[in-house]
Amino acid sequence: MESHHYRGYQIEPRREWSSWCVRVQPKRPDLPILPQSILRTLTPRKDDAVAKAKKTIDRILDSGLG
Repeated sequence: MESHHYRGYQIEPRREWSSWCVRVQPKRPDLPILPQSILRTLTPRKDDAVAKAKKTIDRILDSGLG
């Protein structure tokens, strides 16, 4: 399974019907778990799904919630 590591999270893109979504898991106990609805965003391109996950991680961590 393909996996990307970003700011302490593991991002796993996967195909869902004709679109892509991602699964994001924190790899450290001090990081927040991301809301499920954000992970279910479907995009036609795998790279777009990964980029959206990274933007969400940035937003959560930069807002002081992480």
